[in-house]
Amino acid sequence: MGIKTKAIFFPLFLTISALLFSQQKTNTSLFEKEIKKKSVQFNTEPNFYKAQSFYLAKEWDSTLVYAMRQLSVSINNEELKNYCHFFRGFSFKQKKLFREAEKEFATVSKTFEFYDRIKMTLGAIALEQSEFKKAIQYFKEVEHLNIYELYGIKKSTIIHSLGICYLHLKEFDIAEPYLLKSLKLQEEQKDTLELIGSYGNIASLYYEQYKDQQAIPYFEKAYRLSKTTTDYKSKQNTARNMAVVEENRKNFPLSLTYRKEYEKWKDSLNDQNKIWEVAELEKQFAVKQKQKEVQVLQAENKIKIAERNGFLYSAIVLLVVLAAGVYFYREKVKSNKIITAQKEDLDALNATKDQLFSILSHDLRSSIIALKYSNRLLSDELAPKNLDTVNSLLDQNSTMVNSLYNLLDNLLHWALSQTQKSYFEITSLRLFTIIEQVVYNYLPLMKEKNITFNNKVLKSDMIQADQESLKLVLRNLLDNAIKFSNSDGNIIVYTQSIDERYCDLVVEDTGVGMEESTRLELLKDSVLLAKKEHEDIIGTGLGLQLCKTMIKKNRGKFSIESMLGKGTKMIVSLPKTPPNA
Repeated sequence: MGIKTKAIFFPLFLTISALLFSQQKTNTSLFEKEIKKKSVQFNTEPNFYKAQSFYLAKEWDSTLVYAMRQLSVSINNEELKNYCHFFRGFSFKQKKLFREAEKEFATVSKTFEFYDRIKMTLGAIALEQSEFKKAIQYFKEVEHLNIYELYGIKKSTIIHSLGICYLHLKEFDIAEPYLLKSLKLQEEQKDTLELIGSYGNIASLYYEQYKDQQAIPYFEKAYRLSKTTTDYKSKQNTARNMAVVEENRKNFPLSLTYRKEYEKWKDSLNDQNKIWEVAELEKQFAVKQKQKEVQVLQAENKIKIAERNGFLYSAIVLLVVLAAGVYFYREKVKSNKIITAQKEDLDALNATKDQLFSILSHDLRSSIIALKYSNRLLSDELAPKNLDTVNSLLDQNSTMVNSLYNLLDNLLHWALSQTQKSYFEITSLRLFTIIEQVVYNYLPLMKEKNITFNNKVLKSDMIQADQESLKLVLRNLLDNAIKFSNSDGNIIVYTQSIDERYCDLVVEDTGVGMEESTRLELLKDSVLLAKKEHEDIIGTGLGLQLCKTMIKKNRGKFSIESMLGKGTKMIVSLPKTPPNA
């Protein structure tokens, strides 16, 4: 019943462009020295000199331009061509243009003295594109190289990259020795960020195999070590991992503490990014200011010329004024459109808020009055010890309290979804197990109405969805099925496959059903809440509206099939997990 949530881990070595080629301080210039030697050797080729200079300065666009210029010159030197293609391939890789990078590397001769470095780069490209088997082939070819042959790339990084590949392929027995070996090397090098990533990856390795006792100490090590860094991303990832661990251990207060810490670091990271964005904007503004200064000087020269030609000057001034008028008019029209759209959105939100408060105040008041009346009857029946009536009243109270709890739970999730503060991550889930977990809490309600329940979902059905939002959808659909089912009814949950991309989950009941007009109304994509058709059943329509919102957020589809008096089918279509995922 209690399937464990998978650990959410962030293998820092997966971002190869940042870490695979991070060089040791003692060897930082080793590769650069070799490149500079070539610039001296080919000092008669100015384009090559500029290409290698921009490459070392990490100015990739300029590197591409001058390397291409060098290649366009008629040359017969094979080594010079290899260097130019290497510069272009690496520049394309840094710009995330992986296919172009692979094309450039394919033209480099295998006799090129840095061909092993090309293999490492191709491995990095494959890893960034989640082509793990392809990446393994490249990394295996350079695994045997010594430190000098790696030209500053850490041996531990190559080993760790192999471990990451096998981890993603779920070949845990092969991944484990690689990850442990790389961890030992990194502990000797005392690189804090790499150690945090390694601890997290090893923890995830064990957590994926449900070896919690081995995994949790590594999660804790990563978390403690992140406290010594100023890297917000590491702090954020390790705090979130600890939140998941404590949540799985049912230590919800501590999990909440870690979750709050994760949100704090997330906000800090966003603030840092904003600072960088502001700095970039300031830089752009300074450039524009310089451009404006140049334009002003040019304008002054034009005015001096225009003084000798009054007619031309007048025409220029008139055109400038006209252009400015058109520009400001267009800006005003654009601003008015934005303001109008914002007003319409605000009106719609206010209408939704007013309707929500109206429905909630009515249903909460009605339910509480019913509870007060039932409790008074219960008190009256306790005096003569009329136990049968007491039991009946207690059952009624339990039903009303459960409905109120579901109403408040839906209200909370609706508020979180409206404020964009709910935690959400799509992963691969086994549908049968999720349904078993959700149904367990509803068995007493179904027993009370003598409803027969049958879970016919195949254990092999795998879908892509956020676990908590999927549970919320299932709870609301089961709650509705129970509410609108008659005594001695049936509820069946099963899957069907009409579209090969989606898995259709069907919640079918033999209850009161609904008219066609009601079915079509419920399927409308509107911010307004659905209306109730059965006034004797507690409900606001908020649950179904929330279901549609969460299904859409999970990239799924929702449909209803129903006939009045013959039951209802609620159909949720969710993306299937790819076979090789």
